[in-house]
Amino acid sequence: MLPKDISYAQRFAMARDAGFDAIEMQTIARADEAAEIREAATDAGLRIHSVMNADHWRFPLSSGDPAAVNQSVAGMETSLRNAKVWGADAVLLVPAVVDATTSYRDAWVRSQQVIRTRLLPLAQELKIIIAVEEVWNKFLLSPLEFVRYVDEIDSPWLKAYFDVGNVVFYGYPQDWIRALGARIAKVHLKDFQLDRPSGRFAWRNLGEGDIDWPEVRRAFDDIGYRGYVTTEVAAGDAAYLKDLATRVDRFLAGQKPME
Repeated sequence: MLPKDISYAQRFAMARDAGFDAIEMQTIARADEAAEIREAATDAGLRIHSVMNADHWRFPLSSGDPAAVNQSVAGMETSLRNAKVWGADAVLLVPAVVDATTSYRDAWVRSQQVIRTRLLPLAQELKIIIAVEEVWNKFLLSPLEFVRYVDEIDSPWLKAYFDVGNVVFYGYPQDWIRALGARIAKVHLKDFQLDRPSGRFAWRNLGEGDIDWPEVRRAFDDIGYRGYVTTEVAAGDAAYLKDLATRVDRFLAGQKPME
């Protein structure tokens, strides 16, 4: 969401000036770049609270190709070590992808096995939570399934990363929030608008779609969620970011993001 043609120091200062307290970073492979990011965040007074893993779509843990799984594991190891360097406490993971070559059952069994045997030992060592997210990957299609997936792994280092906008096509975010409860470690915020007669949809800025934001806020209160919420919407200039921060503040206050 921040301009890529300026330095990390400038980007982070821009986010802080707009009113954000923390950000989510993506995986960074180079150690010198990761160190630069840590210094820039510290100087800006901006916490890096989570890391979005990079390779789980191209190389899913659920793949039947051992080389692809090895690539995915290596990417997660880098993400976990990034989190440790930056002081983040969670890494977002898309746990599996169901496609023409990977059945739903195989995606479930394979991904859980890799998480248990190859990812959780490092997560536990580094004390970083792996937070699996529900995305449009034809997997974890109901809140009860999401609950079961997390509970079956049965580790304090495996939790849920809940995206409010991703479920609107086939459910209500407040229902998912109450079902997942304390399993939620992190939250993404974006709005979603669906024209059911035509089947057309679009991602929207907060308050410009179909989500009942006051009800979503009540659901988070009901489960006692007190963690970070991260906006995942279009990029923009400084004025746009300040407006976005105001929308988040209104949501956190239990109001509609827009009047």
